[in-house]
Amino acid sequence: MQFRTQIPISKSNNPIDYNSKVLSIGSCFAENMAEKFDYFKFQNETNPFGIIFNPVSIEKLFDRVSKQELFGEKDVFFHNERWHSYEVHSDLSNSDRQELLETLNKAITETYKQIKEATHIIITFGTSWIYRNIEKDEIVANCHKVPQKQFAKELLSVEVIQKSIQNTIGAIQTLNPNINFIFTISPVRHIKDGFVENQLSKSHLFTALHQVLKTYNSKFITHNYFPSYEIMMDELRDYRFYNEDMLHPNQIAIDYIWKLFSESHISENSFSIMKEVDEIQKSLRHRSFNPESDQHKKFLANLQQKMKNVEEKWPHIVF
Repeated sequence: MQFRTQIPISKSNNPIDYNSKVLSIGSCFAENMAEKFDYFKFQNETNPFGIIFNPVSIEKLFDRVSKQELFGEKDVFFHNERWHSYEVHSDLSNSDRQELLETLNKAITETYKQIKEATHIIITFGTSWIYRNIEKDEIVANCHKVPQKQFAKELLSVEVIQKSIQNTIGAIQTLNPNINFIFTISPVRHIKDGFVENQLSKSHLFTALHQVLKTYNSKFITHNYFPSYEIMMDELRDYRFYNEDMLHPNQIAIDYIWKLFSESHISENSFSIMKEVDEIQKSLRHRSFNPESDQHKKFLANLQQKMKNVEEKWPHIVF
């Protein structure tokens, strides 16, 4: 007897394995999944420009990367004793302008290289709500706590989002026409926008994204939509699966969504390696009551051998 509904998920035709190179971009949920990739020692890069929530800002960055258009002094500004760029997250902000520009331009060149080499790219959209800088008449990725009066809040239309996603795909494919796209909508609700407004925002993302997938699906290499939002809202509809803020998925939910992602988008041949890596990771976290005991020394020697065996088979893995 089933006491919950389960979301059907199609298996990827080109799943991720330990030879794959994955780039993850987007909202904070992209970071949750990237932590899992890191834990299991896949070749993964995440949010080189920090967390980005809206599709237009993601498009703008990929356009800049594809053209290798470096950041200049006109692209940064000083506020609250730090230099910022409206195109990236505040995690990259710096008290020194030149250091910020060097960080941003290093991210441009490295992301260019990563896209050229990547086998898979995962893009997670978070919201359709954007803030437009009134003076520059430009959509920003982050307001950096600049006074709100300098921005106009807008809801992106389905048409604008659809065009933005198409442009993002185009910019990436100019660098790597064989890359596999995986899209998802973040299950995190943006309640600060309002409950009704959050639903409206997500609905615009869904409509635009699925219209793009319907139109362009034959050009992609894999089945490319993962229903993380649907899993959270339906299979995990109980608040015991949320953090204390009742908005972000907790570790149980993240683990469950990762499990479903693994089953659908990771090669079955990789499962045995993932199990080995998991055992090593758990052993590395083990704390002995008696570090000087013969038993613990044998445990460490055995662990070192396991690590050596995995690292010899997969040179990119380093514990």
